[in-house]
Amino acid sequence: MPRILQLIAFAGASAGAFLPFGKGGDLASRATQDRSRTYANPIDLPYRFQPDSSASWREAADPEIRLFNGTYWLFLSHSLGYFYSSDLTSWTFVSGSGYAVDKFAPTVINYNGTFYLHTSEQVPYVYSTTDLASGKWQTASAQLPWGHMDPAFFLDDDSTLYLYDGMSNNGPFYSAKLNKTTFVDIGDFVKTSSGRDPSNRGWEVPGDNNEKTSNAPWLEGTFMIKNNGRYYLEFSGPGTEFKGYANGLLTASSPMGPFTYETYSPFAHKPTGFIAGAGHGSTFAAKDGNYWHVGTMAISVRHMFERRLGLWPTSFTSDGKLQTDTYLGDYPHYYDGDRGLTGWMVLSRKKKATSSSSQGSNPSMAADEDVRTWWTAASGKSGEWFQLDLNGTKTIQALQVNLADQDASTVSQITASNGGYKYKIEASTDGQSWTTIVPESATGRDSVHNYHVLSSAVQGRYVKITNSFTPNNAKFSLYDLRVFGNDDIALPGQVKSGTATRNSKDGRQVSISWPAVSGADFYIVRLGIRSDMMNQNFQIYDGATTTTISTLNVGQSYVFTIDAVNEAGITKGTFSGSISA
Repeated sequence: MPRILQLIAFAGASAGAFLPFGKGGDLASRATQDRSRTYANPIDLPYRFQPDSSASWREAADPEIRLFNGTYWLFLSHSLGYFYSSDLTSWTFVSGSGYAVDKFAPTVINYNGTFYLHTSEQVPYVYSTTDLASGKWQTASAQLPWGHMDPAFFLDDDSTLYLYDGMSNNGPFYSAKLNKTTFVDIGDFVKTSSGRDPSNRGWEVPGDNNEKTSNAPWLEGTFMIKNNGRYYLEFSGPGTEFKGYANGLLTASSPMGPFTYETYSPFAHKPTGFIAGAGHGSTFAAKDGNYWHVGTMAISVRHMFERRLGLWPTSFTSDGKLQTDTYLGDYPHYYDGDRGLTGWMVLSRKKKATSSSSQGSNPSMAADEDVRTWWTAASGKSGEWFQLDLNGTKTIQALQVNLADQDASTVSQITASNGGYKYKIEASTDGQSWTTIVPESATGRDSVHNYHVLSSAVQGRYVKITNSFTPNNAKFSLYDLRVFGNDDIALPGQVKSGTATRNSKDGRQVSISWPAVSGADFYIVRLGIRSDMMNQNFQIYDGATTTTISTLNVGQSYVFTIDAVNEAGITKGTFSGSISA
C-alpha cells in the first residue's frame, strides 16, 4: 500500500501513554490532519542576541506560558519583553518597559484584572499592568525586604497567593504565602523538603550524560500547578548547559507541603536528538484542556546560556502522575488531536553535503542532527549555497532551517536582530532540474529555527538552500538543514528482547543491550516506572546496540523497551524488560 498509509497503519497499532505516535487511539485520520498545524522544536521565535563582547549568540530560557482571557502569554528570560499567541503557532512580540526587562525568569499572575510580574536576580520589586499588550508596567510594591532567584507565583483557587523560589548548587527551595497588596511574605519562608538528593537521583547529577558525579548540581526553576486538589512543584536540574537538563517533581496535599519526591522523576527529560534539554519551564492547560510543558533547551557552545525553548504534550495519568511526551521531541508533531508525531522522519542525517564555500567547518556539520556543530560559508553574500543528497528520491513534507549567526556583529547588548535571513530552497530528483519549494518570499522573518511545512508533499533526492541576505553582517551558516518526510522502504525489524544490568555499586546506572535488527537507522530506548509511563527515552545512533543510562532513582524499579527507527517510520519493541530496584 502507499507508504504514508503503511506508516499510519503501523502507528495505529500502538497503545498506552506516550508511545511513538502520541497517546494511541484511532490514528487512521492522521493523513487528513491539518499539516499547517504542525511544529518542530525548538520553538520558532526571534531569539535575542545577548550582551557578550567576545561572541555573538542568542538566548531565550526559563519560559512561563500563561493563558489569560483566551490568549497565551509567553514570558521568558533576557528578551526585552514577551510574546502572545492565539494558537501556540504564531507568536507576536511585545516590547516591555517599566520593569526589569533584562533579567532572568519572569513570573506573572492575573488577579482581578491586574497582572503582576516579578523577576529573578534579586530584583526587589513587583510590577503591574492592566494591559499586557501595551508592554507598559509600573511598580506595584514598595521595595521588598529581599529579592528572589527563579521566583514562581502561584494563585490558588481561594485566591491565596504563594511564591516559590530557589537556585543554587547547595541550598533548598523555599515557599511563602504573600500579601497580595504589599507582596511581603505572611510568616516565614519555609524550606521545601525533598528537593535535592543527587546521590540517589541519577538525573540530578551534572553532565550531558550525568557523568560528573563529583560536581554538585544546580537545582532551580520551581513552578507550581494544581490538579484534582494535589499540588505539583516542578524543579529543574542538574544545570542549564547540559543535555540532561530536566524537570523533577515534588507533590503535596497543601501548597506549602510537606512535599514528597516523585520517584518517576524526571517528568520532563530530553537528553538526545538534534537539540536536547527540557528543563526550567512551566506546565499549563491549553484552551481545550490539554496540558503542555514549555522548557529550556541547551546549545551552550558559544556560552553556557546559549539556549532555546521547546514545547511538548503533557498529561496526568488516571492516578495523578504527571508526564511529558518528549519522544522524538524535535520531530514534527501535531498541535491538535492526540498531539502525536506526524510520521515525517528526518531524511537529512549523515547525508552527503556540499556547499558553495566553507570556512573552518565541513558541510557535513549541517547534516549531523547536532545543534552543537554547524557549517559556515566563507561569506554572507547572496548566492552562497548548501546542498544535500538524500541518497535516493524521497517524499519531502517539511524542512527546518537552523541558522547559526556565525560572526554576527551584534555583540555587547541585548538586542533584536537587524532583520531576518532571506533564502530559497529548491528540490530536484536529478540534480539538474530544480523546483522551488520554499520561495524567498516565505522567508525574511527574524527567526533562526524556521520550520517550513510544504503545502503538499514533493519528491526529491537533492535539496538546496541558497542565501539571499544575512542580517547583522553574519556569514551564511547552518546548525542543520533538517529535511522531514519518508523513504519508500520497509519499516525496520522489531526488537523482541533486551537485557538490563543495574550497576550493583551505583543504583543510578543501568546498562542495556539488545540484538540488532534489519533496516534500523537508530534505536530508541524507552524506560519508566511502569509500561504506561515510559517517559524517559534515549536515541542511540550509528549501529550501537548497547547503552549506559545514568538517570535512575535508587530503590525504584523500572521497565524498558526498545524501538527501531528508519526513514519509513518506527517499529515498536514488542517486549517489556525489567530493571530491578
